[in-house]
Amino acid sequence: MVEVAAERPDLLAVPVAEALREVPGHEDVGVAAIDAELADTAAFCEAYGVPLGASANCVVVAAKRGGVERLAACVVLATTRADVNGVVRRLLDARKVSFAPMEQAVESSGMAYGGITPVGLPKEWPVLIDAAVAAAPELVVGSGIRGSKLFISGAALAGLPGVEVIEGLGR
Repeated sequence: MVEVAAERPDLLAVPVAEALREVPGHEDVGVAAIDAELADTAAFCEAYGVPLGASANCVVVAAKRGGVERLAACVVLATTRADVNGVVRRLLDARKVSFAPMEQAVESSGMAYGGITPVGLPKEWPVLIDAAVAAAPELVVGSGIRGSKLFISGAALAGLPGVEVIEGLGR
């Protein structure tokens, strides 16, 4: 059952609950409890009958140049993969971009692996969102924990602080 996310902070990671009020139309953002064992996108979509195209993944990447590393997030539809070595590397002006190690992504985001979401990420992180995500009327994304999912519009995600909408980010 989908409930109003702002009324269920117990179903959200702390940084997500705190950032929710910054989400454009936050009163329309829903949350639903799920089986934490089914948090990974493919398992979730199969178990709950959600099409992959109605789900988005948020991945944390580590961009490196000149010995300096910075983290960023990429949000793409579950039917695509982020173009990390092309589009992301160029946008972040990095020599090398790779997926951040799980421990680093969890510690730096304050969210659970498999539940990381663009809502509530550190303000200094670039957040790159594929144009197809931004155009979606409603998507299922992580809630910061493995035991629930957010239901949110692409427009709301695109309106988050620090977000840049990128054509062709997902391939």
